[in-house]
This record gives sequence, C-alpha cells and structure tokens, in this order.
Amino acid sequence: MTNIIKPHGDQLINCILSGVEEQIARENAYSLPKLTLSKRNLADLECITTGIYSPLNGFVTEQEYQTIINDMRLTNGLAWSIPVTLQVSKADSEKYHLDNDIALVHPNGNILAVMTITSKFKPNQHNEALNVYRTADENHPGVKAIRAEGEIYLGGPINLINTIPQGNFPEHNFTPKMTREEFAKRGWKTIVAFQTRNPIHRAHEYITKIALELVDGLFINPLVGITKSDDIPADVRMQCYLTLIDKYYPKNRVFLGVFPAAMRYAGPREAIMHAIARQNYGCSHFIVGRDHAGVGDYYGTYDAQHIFEEFQEDELKIQAMKFEHAFYCTRTKTMATAKTSPSTPEERINLSGTKVRKMLKEGKTPPPEFSRPEIAQILVASMKEEEARPVS
Repeated sequence: MTNIIKPHGDQLINCILSGVEEQIARENAYSLPKLTLSKRNLADLECITTGIYSPLNGFVTEQEYQTIINDMRLTNGLAWSIPVTLQVSKADSEKYHLDNDIALVHPNGNILAVMTITSKFKPNQHNEALNVYRTADENHPGVKAIRAEGEIYLGGPINLINTIPQGNFPEHNFTPKMTREEFAKRGWKTIVAFQTRNPIHRAHEYITKIALELVDGLFINPLVGITKSDDIPADVRMQCYLTLIDKYYPKNRVFLGVFPAAMRYAGPREAIMHAIARQNYGCSHFIVGRDHAGVGDYYGTYDAQHIFEEFQEDELKIQAMKFEHAFYCTRTKTMATAKTSPSTPEERINLSGTKVRKMLKEGKTPPPEFSRPEIAQILVASMKEEEARPVS
C-alpha cells in the first residue's frame, strides 16, 4: 500500500465509531435534538464519514466556508473548492445551539450520526452562488439546491453510529480504504479515475483507453447520488457500465465502483473536488474532459481543465489528464480528437451525453458511432419502459 498515492492531507478520515464509544454515543443520541437529513445531506454524510472527502471530518464551519468560497482552500491551506454544508431553515435552526450535540437522522427515522455544532451562521448565498457556480441564476441546479436547503448553516465534526443505507448498488460501493486495498491486491501503483454521470459513449471509451495505455489500472467511478431529473437513471447506467466492461475492456485492468456523492454541476470547482475525492480513493490520475461537471452554458469550454492551473504543483498530488473533445472521424473511421485527426469539421460526428439523451427522447437508437450496440439496446429498452409507466 506504500506505493499508492497518499490521501489529500496525508491521512484518510474515519468518522465511524465502534465498540464502547459507539454504544455510548448511540444511547445518548436518542435524547438529542434531531435533524432529518435531505438526500444531498445523506450523500455528503457518507462521503465525509468514509473518508471520500478527506480531510473533512464534518460539515464546514463558517471560517472554513469563507476560505473555501474566497480562496478554494481550507483554513489550514489545503486545496478545497466547494463548501460541504448542512443547511436548515431559519425556523428549524432555533432548535439547534452552538457547542451542543445533535442527532443526524435518516428520512426513515433511524439515527445515523452525532454532530457537535461548532458553527452556526447565515452566509451570503448570492455570493456563494457566484463564486462556486459562477451564476446566481436559480435555473442552475446547484444554485437551486443551495436555495432550497435552507438559509442557516450548521458546521462541526461528525461521528457515525449507524450504517448508512447503501442504496441500489451495495456490491459496487467501496470506501477509500477498500479501494486502496483492492488496488494494492491487484499490484496497481498508478490508477486513473474516470468520473461520469452518463452512460459511457464511444468518446468516453476512447479517452479512457488512451489513459489506460499510460497507467496500471482504470477506476470507472460513476456518480450515483442526486442528479438532474432528465439525467439517465443510475440503475440503467450501471447496467451499461457492466456490459461495456464485460465486452469491450480488459477486465483485469478495470475496476468499477460507485461514487455516492450528489451532483452539484459546479463545473470547474467540482472538477477539483472530484479529483481530490479520487485521490482519496487511491488514484494517481484523473480524467478531465472539456466540460467536466458542467450544465447548460454556464461554463466556458475547457474551464474545468484550466482551473487546475490555479493550484501549485504540490497542492494536488493527483495528476489531471486533460483531453480534447473526442469525435468519430468519418474519414479515418475511428474515434479521434483534433490532435490526431486530419478531418474537416464536416467529417466529424460530435458525441455527448446530451445528444444521446435527446436521441432517446425522440425514439431514435444511437448509431454505432455514438454508442456500442449493446449499450444502445439497453438505453432504448429503458426509455420504452419509462414511457410505458402510468403517470402518477
């Protein structure tokens, strides 16, 4: 394990109590004020407590929030690009007091964790939106989310006392400790991570295989937390990933594990956050495309790549692999980028998850230049099932 990249901040955070400590904390938790978590809170709780968001050990305090918003740094100087916040309404906030413990509760009523409130504040959400999302437009899903979650922010360390329900993919849900052990068992020292919230189309396949030429292993790490309503559902995407790996990748050099985080659509800043999370999983490299974590026209082409230049070389140990936009070249009959293809723009079939979703909604089957036939079949079948469901 010594040859695998160190976590961000050099140590994996583990907020999971065990033994006598867990028993005492669980008994005391029943008498504490309770805060029911949103879906985004639940995703963040899992990422914090299992070390995916190391070095965070809780929801951010006001001081951390300000340095992240303004400088993309934690108070200790470590790189961090998006504040991970616990928000409540002003009315609900009256129940929660500084320097007191509260119980964090799953929507099903089960107590999951205990948090000590060390910070309670009302930030300027307009400023947060402009800095993190580069817009205050409430049509942006990330801006809409921070407005919906509440105007009062609670920060402080967390101790997990009960297992967080694993959702639909427990067999593919691995903590950073587990992925590091798996990479070591496979003898991998260099691992490239691929983040996606879409089915892997031909352009994705192309860039992941180029990356795989340069490292020991590929970690396909799809985000399965909250996404936009028009994104393809995670269970359909997982079926696509498994089929693609089975038929078109060398199985001994690819590992599939889900990323339980909620999607924020913060573009460049989210690219940094995603890279740090993958370093914590044990990855040495991270694929960054032309519009990583983007949505609509809020971010410029390749802004998600340019933001890595705002950090010193030693601040981010994980290396960004920056790829040009890939397309199908009708002249060479292969996948390519502008760096490798002699074709004119008219000879290029540009691919994107957005185009695939549009085709599916129009009842069209994505062509082989877009998707492998097996993947296209899965997507078409899922769209037909969705259309056949009665409207509730």
